[in-house]
Amino acid sequence: MRRILLKNIQQNMKLARAIYSEEGRVILNKGITLTQEYIKRLAALGISEIYIEDAISYDIEIHDIIHEQTRNEAKVIIKSIMENCRKGIMYNLDHVKNIVNNILDELLDNKDILINLSDIKTMDDYTFSHSVNVCVLSVITGINLGLNQLKIRDLGVGALLHDVGKTLIHPEILNKPSKLSEDEFEEIKKHTVLGYELLKKNIHISETSAYIALAHHERYNGSGYPSCIEGGRIHLFARIVAIADVYDALTSDRVYRKKICVHEVVEHIMALGKQHFDTDIIQSFILNIAIYPEGTGVLLSNGCRGLVVKVMRHFPTRPVVRILYDSSGNSIQEDEQINLTEVLNITIKNTCEI
Repeated sequence: MRRILLKNIQQNMKLARAIYSEEGRVILNKGITLTQEYIKRLAALGISEIYIEDAISYDIEIHDIIHEQTRNEAKVIIKSIMENCRKGIMYNLDHVKNIVNNILDELLDNKDILINLSDIKTMDDYTFSHSVNVCVLSVITGINLGLNQLKIRDLGVGALLHDVGKTLIHPEILNKPSKLSEDEFEEIKKHTVLGYELLKKNIHISETSAYIALAHHERYNGSGYPSCIEGGRIHLFARIVAIADVYDALTSDRVYRKKICVHEVVEHIMALGKQHFDTDIIQSFILNIAIYPEGTGVLLSNGCRGLVVKVMRHFPTRPVVRILYDSSGNSIQEDEQINLTEVLNITIKNTCEI
């Protein structure tokens, strides 16, 4: 299995992972042979990448950190809550707590698996997929930090609902494909206070969970919003969600820009250091991130190109790579693999499409 840009899909390729609508319904099922009509349908949905299985990736298994069913249930729940908030209807928090419990249980079972957020987002379900991913990333970071399960559950609830205030922001501003004006950005910033006020109305949500909506855009050096607080004055939960929020946003396609590669996003977050984030949390955050996920095309420093077939947990930048093309661009027929933990004079220069 490998991830491939939709523009490079050819007819008769085999879909390796089912694609779902924002309601959790199957759009295209795993194993289907892709036709030109299917490819057009996926493009119309705003899907830019899919997973395929072919001769060069048949033995690569890409596992999501949580079950497919859990992810879809979480997206449906957050979609329902956001629609209710938009209409001013009180929502049932039990569903949120149950799904966060399921996510926590699965992450505790799989905490040694490196995270590859492998969900395929349609144009319409970005907000819901983003909320689920931020929850997953925050919970696994909480586990790495040694928080107890009660605190992690509060963290997960707040992370899942961190963007609920955006339901009260005009969609034209949220989905604007060009740069926001100063007035528009000021309007976007209101989602933090609006979200906090929405969550406080529900007596079943803890103050710390609700606070995440208010403070997830605060920055460690005081340059964030809405209160410009800094350092340890920002609650731990908000400091965790701040990193998860930026990571998932940058590694996702948006209406105004294409996604950025995982290794570049990790470098970006680390470079910001104490300017924006708590460096101790950054270290815990990246422990479970697959810098070069399995199935990723990579360009090596010797000019060869290949697919990552195995990630080395303690050496995240030095996976096992199946070489597919030599430095001249010629296809290599025999199965040749390089373990970059053993061949130290070769490094990964960049990711690439295979």
